[in-house]
Amino acid sequence: MSNHNETLRDGIWREMGLKDDEYRLIVDRLGREPNFTELGMFAVMWSEHCGYKHSKKLLQKLPVTGPQILVGPGENAGVVDIGDGLGVAFKIESHNHPCAVEPYEGAATGVGGIVRDILAMGSRPVALASCFRFGTLEGERASFLFSQAVKGAADYGNTLGIPTISTDIMFAGPYILNPLCNVLCAGILRHQDLHKGLAAGAGNVVMVVGNTTGRDGIHGCTFASDELEGSQAEGTSTVAKGDPEIERRLIEACLEMMAQGAVLGIQDMGAAGITSSGAETAARAGTGLAIEVSKVPVSEEGMTPYEIMLSESQERMLLIVSPDKVDTVMEIGNKWGLSVAEIGVVNDSGNLQVFENGVKVADVPVNLLTQAPVYDPESEEPGYMKTIRGFSASSVPVPEVHEFNGILIRLLGSPNIASKQALYSRHGGEPDGVQGWDKGTGIFKVEGTSKGLAVTTKCNGRLVYLSPRAGTQWAVAHAARTVAASGAVPLAISNCLNFGNPEKPEIFWQLEHSVQGMAEACDALGTPVTGGNVSLYNETQGQPVCPTPVIGMVGLLDDAAKVVTPGFKASGHKIAIIGKIFGDNQSLHGSEYLELIHGAVAGDIRYPDLEMEKGIINVLVGGAKEGLFASAHSVSIGGLAVTLAQSCVWGEAGARGANIALGSLHGIIEVSHRPDGVLFGECDSVAIVSFDPQYEHKIEELCRSEGVTFAVIGTVTQDGLVVKRCSACAEAEIVNLSYKQMADAFYIRA
Repeated sequence: MSNHNETLRDGIWREMGLKDDEYRLIVDRLGREPNFTELGMFAVMWSEHCGYKHSKKLLQKLPVTGPQILVGPGENAGVVDIGDGLGVAFKIESHNHPCAVEPYEGAATGVGGIVRDILAMGSRPVALASCFRFGTLEGERASFLFSQAVKGAADYGNTLGIPTISTDIMFAGPYILNPLCNVLCAGILRHQDLHKGLAAGAGNVVMVVGNTTGRDGIHGCTFASDELEGSQAEGTSTVAKGDPEIERRLIEACLEMMAQGAVLGIQDMGAAGITSSGAETAARAGTGLAIEVSKVPVSEEGMTPYEIMLSESQERMLLIVSPDKVDTVMEIGNKWGLSVAEIGVVNDSGNLQVFENGVKVADVPVNLLTQAPVYDPESEEPGYMKTIRGFSASSVPVPEVHEFNGILIRLLGSPNIASKQALYSRHGGEPDGVQGWDKGTGIFKVEGTSKGLAVTTKCNGRLVYLSPRAGTQWAVAHAARTVAASGAVPLAISNCLNFGNPEKPEIFWQLEHSVQGMAEACDALGTPVTGGNVSLYNETQGQPVCPTPVIGMVGLLDDAAKVVTPGFKASGHKIAIIGKIFGDNQSLHGSEYLELIHGAVAGDIRYPDLEMEKGIINVLVGGAKEGLFASAHSVSIGGLAVTLAQSCVWGEAGARGANIALGSLHGIIEVSHRPDGVLFGECDSVAIVSFDPQYEHKIEELCRSEGVTFAVIGTVTQDGLVVKRCSACAEAEIVNLSYKQMADAFYIRA
């Protein structure tokens, strides 16, 4: 195999990210020593990012089937049926390590990569949703990472013309050196237009279209499968650069090629570039590929086969094309000003064969490349769990009456709660028919139909840190309840599992318990997993991120005109809770209130009542279909008080207040309740709704039929939130804030 058959320098595989045992396994299964190019191909394909070595067994526990599932895990993206011959392709993935090193390009290329995954399903990408986690903003580095990552994602999405309809941003100390950048993309397709990443049919042609191939991003996936050594990794060649203008044209070109029947198989060239896209498409089809690297359009001179095969240059797609359609693909690619070329052929060898000017330089079985060793790491409960379970909020003093106003103002102004609208304006403004970014769920209309699609991303890593299993159940429940509050039926999820080093028993324990909780919640709520991403080794200098299994949820509105929004609509409407408020000491465990006001991240959090969550979802969806709700808002971070305040702030003119009597909850909340637990507790299965009084009986009946608690707690007013212990007397007030006071705290300035 030419000069690529040289003797490998001892231990070079370690520098590529392979362990000694893995190298010996490669030699054993290959029956010989790999050459340098082949070793690089194994290194990227057997990285955690591509090979899922420490998570594959766990992911098998997740529910992945259902009547709504058209395509499940294993493809570029999942696809769910939305009726009338239409489907939604969607997926969420991470770009965490690149954002820690070069936040602008890291976030930008994160957007570009997930968009191409959706494109590869034959779908037009139509909406983005993102989930960012950063360290607290006191430090200069954290502020830089935050501002640049948000800008990078915004700039790339703006150029593509794909709106970001939902963004979830939170801040906590554990993310200070390891920001999380998770991006979801959704697209619409007709069933008959569905494409897959299959390299089927010996004799078919392998083509590449899009950008040229350079040296940027080489070994990016192995870089993403290791801990960072400092606040910045040395060198930035592992972070690929993006060109959204090329991607914009690539989207149109590929859609045109597919519409003309010119594409038999299509795959994004993301992590591991030609190596992964070639090996994965061939493995799915049970075929082989012969790649001629001298035909790959390059942007730099003197590139070796190793560099060409491992490059992660952005904006490239691998196509499988029948010989009679090659000219069509060339013509369309040229029309859109893209680099397009034949680079190989499908064969029946079962191998990924690489040639340079006709000389074979690599020859590896695709099944060997795509089947990395799977580990079952040691698992051990972290030592901090004992301390957490020993904590009780009974030691936290109940605020004096005069303190509640100030506490609520501080919560509304917390970076984890305050509106990020000033930041979202960088995303180019709201498209027609889309609900605002900061209202929990993004909504967009499905063109040519009455349907609407709801999209959200959710995960409170603080809760998962305190209890990986319960916290992950809450992430799924919050996502489903948030989608349902808009009136949409939750359909399925895509997940992004962001954890530290899985080779550490305490981290693997977090991961396995989180996946268990996700499986249980998705089973109970009927929202199977269509795919996603596992991002491990998110730690620097021994400090891991909070375990953060981000949930990307999609839901369907049969009639987008019936969408329910969270802001109050009219003075005089009644306000009710649907679900259960405990309001006890445990309600405060893991809450924003407990950390912000009392400086504690602690407590044994309770599990969600998944049966009640399912009932709440059914009530919210059913009531929306019947037009019973004027507004609906899921209670989560900040608790009931923050949820009520947000509904006031988002209310229509003349409906920016609420008069609430906690005494209305007697017989519903626990006898041992405390007012701060009722108002600021977060681990409750509950939503608040407002409605015309004439619908009260119907809503109550709907709740009764679903076995869900219903209680009217107040009325919508013109201005200001007033919360009383009971409705009997004015001196029972514990909260009295004007609309302006709440809005001034909630709306931060960028």
